Amino acid sequence: MTRSACCAVAGAMLLAGLTGAASASDAAASNEVAAVHPDTVPPGQKGVAGKAIDAVKSVAKSASDIFNRVPCSTPRDVKLDAAALPHVARKIASGEHVTIIAFGSSSTASYGASTPAFQYPNRLAEQLRRRYPKADITVMNQGIGGEDTPEMMARLKTSVIEQKPDLVIWQLGTNTVVKGGDIDATLGLLEDGIRQLQAIGTDIVLVDPQYVPATTAKEADADKMVGIIGRAARVMKVGLFPRFAVMREWHNDQKLPFNDFVINDGLHMNDWGYACFAQLLGDTIIKSVDQVQAGAEVPSNVLTFRPM
Repeated sequence: MTRSACCAVAGAMLLAGLTGAASASDAAASNEVAAVHPDTVPPGQKGVAGKAIDAVKSVAKSASDIFNRVPCSTPRDVKLDAAALPHVARKIASGEHVTIIAFGSSSTASYGASTPAFQYPNRLAEQLRRRYPKADITVMNQGIGGEDTPEMMARLKTSVIEQKPDLVIWQLGTNTVVKGGDIDATLGLLEDGIRQLQAIGTDIVLVDPQYVPATTAKEADADKMVGIIGRAARVMKVGLFPRFAVMREWHNDQKLPFNDFVINDGLHMNDWGYACFAQLLGDTIIKSVDQVQAGAEVPSNVLTFRPM
């Protein structure tokens, strides 16, 4: 193997490792770099290996440039208060293994993201690992597209409880609104699910629907669902990420057109939307950990996010 071929292989592997975005096919293709350095190949004849390296480089650049187009700003009208994650915060602060489960439907699965690197659970994991390089943090993506709360409850035990998570980020409500499901039934199901999670001692953050054309078209139902999830958070004393309010601020106050953060189906977020959502959520978890590291007592009955 030539020196240039070795360098090409090493470069491709490094970039893939930094971004976490290379697919299995890309990784396989990059193995062919040993045959020839792409810079020595005539234009138009790079082949699979050269294209694989170009793809990885492109993903790496887009991952670092995602906020250059529009910055991800902390919402002005929603207070981000990180006081409801004492369990996971103390474990991260002490260097223990931490398991975080992202539980929900297609926006947890991150439908619409261009690569796995832009799925919100992966963005969140990378952010936490950068901030706490000595911590052992696992973020599991347990999102299944199309599910309503009843379907989530049916797999709560196997997908979540049996994994013994330290934090569960539970996104729900959108499909019930969009598909015209039973919104009123959500409260009882959600409270039952929270009780089961609290019984194993996990921290919980609820995530309400996204503010997008598909939900604003059913404004009354969307507002009702947001209210029900907020009520469950208050009554059950768990965290709440008010995604609906945050995304509404993107559109109404920051004047971002929907296509800046939503794909063309009018429902799912794009790379920027998932990245900003993950960033804001990660910032809040980090604040909670920093409070613990500073020796502050973190009460377990304070909501993670509270409207001003």
